[in-house]
Amino acid sequence: MTYRCLLQMVLLLCLSTTALSRSYSLLRFQQGQSLEVCQNLLWQLPSTPQHCLEFRMDFQMPEEMKQAQQFRKEDAVLVMYEMLQQIFNILTRDFSSTGWSDTIIEHLLVELYGQMNRLEPIQKEIMQKQNSTMGDTTDLHLQKYYFNLGQYLKSKEHNRCAWAVVQVQLLRNFSFLKSLTGYLRD
Repeated sequence: MTYRCLLQMVLLLCLSTTALSRSYSLLRFQQGQSLEVCQNLLWQLPSTPQHCLEFRMDFQMPEEMKQAQQFRKEDAVLVMYEMLQQIFNILTRDFSSTGWSDTIIEHLLVELYGQMNRLEPIQKEIMQKQNSTMGDTTDLHLQKYYFNLGQYLKSKEHNRCAWAVVQVQLLRNFSFLKSLTGYLRD
């Protein structure tokens, strides 16, 4: 009886590992496509007026975002999920002064939400297994970075130039996210 139960558990474990590895391949493809759509949507928004150049600011992108080669696929999932969540939160702020199209922003938010939904089951599984080499410091660095973006918008009263600066930061973020999708391999 015990042997039979053990055999069933081993089979279940093997099948769930296979399903998870298959989902990484599919996830890589889906995330790559969706990130491309998000980047294209951001490019469709009105460009930066010349007088906004004085508003530029160095938000000190976390080192983890500059050195992606250190990530395992589990780490990549956690970082991607956190970044997408933070980007989603930023884009739900008041952008009325920008002249940006509500339709483009809504489409962008739908894409971001879809990406988070695809990542969430794997992210939860990783968190439950505590199967990540990424420390809490990476998460804190990301949160601080996005907090600074939000504070910058707030201090500039969400004006058009501040949003133009944030738009450039978000484009950089999407480039980094695209590079992270390469880690979602079997």
